[in-house]
Amino acid sequence: MEIKKLLFVTKFEELGFDSLRSLLNLRDGALEHVVFVNVIERDRVAMRRGTGYQKDEEIRLREAANIRFIDWAENLFEQGMEVGVYIVVGNLVAEVIKATRKEDADLIVIGRSHKGVLEHLYSGSDVIELLRRAWTPVLVYKHLSETAISEEEPFDRPLLAIDWSPSSLRAVEYLKALKNVVEEVNLVHVVNEKDLNDASAKAIQKTRKEFRNKLEKICESFEAAGIKAREHVYIGDPDEEIENAAKDCQATLIVLGSSAKSAWVEKWLGSTPQKIAEESIYPTLVIPPKRGPSAETE
Repeated sequence: MEIKKLLFVTKFEELGFDSLRSLLNLRDGALEHVVFVNVIERDRVAMRRGTGYQKDEEIRLREAANIRFIDWAENLFEQGMEVGVYIVVGNLVAEVIKATRKEDADLIVIGRSHKGVLEHLYSGSDVIELLRRAWTPVLVYKHLSETAISEEEPFDRPLLAIDWSPSSLRAVEYLKALKNVVEEVNLVHVVNEKDLNDASAKAIQKTRKEFRNKLEKICESFEAAGIKAREHVYIGDPDEEIENAAKDCQATLIVLGSSAKSAWVEKWLGSTPQKIAEESIYPTLVIPPKRGPSAETE
């Protein structure tokens, strides 16, 4: 589960070369190839002109993206890295998935959605749609330096939210493969108050102890891989407590397994990974379950 090839999806205004630079310590792991992706969406071109789709506007956007990517690529070439480029017209999510499959990428990096309220209402978020459809881990990048939390690389001190789902356990293995990059992992399990049969202090402490013991075993597996790890149990709403734990632990990244909810339920009710990916101030890495032989193509 090494990260050898990274797909960097950008519209430039929310994700620039400074973001990519903060991820280049992944070279201490296995990263050797970066693929730049810029998707020109037809409806966005029409919105810019207000007169319907214009071919000359598409050409202008292609050239602007190409000039930017040439500059970025030269920087990476000097560091001995391989570079690929996709500048395409189409639906963002569909084109990203197509490029991911063609390149056999190990990680997709994308900025948080900047759609307006009405666009979210009628078409949803590109990020959420990508999280639902991709079988490749997705890193939703946010600039921690903008919030004065940290200027470090995202993979320095990840907070891993564990719920013992297959995807969250897969996230454990994903981080172990980054032992030359990760300084320390903090593991957190959030017990939802709704799931407590007994709200007495004694019952809560018993629950906390049981989950800490389970987390300690995972910490031991990280320590055996050469990564420092600490365990934490929080009680409350998972969406809020995972964010609180990230602050308490001075995390640089939140890592979660994708939800086990059905696609229909996720679309209308959402999920904790989706909400954190969209709303958290922290970069968020969402790990999908392992793709089975009978799974549909992306």
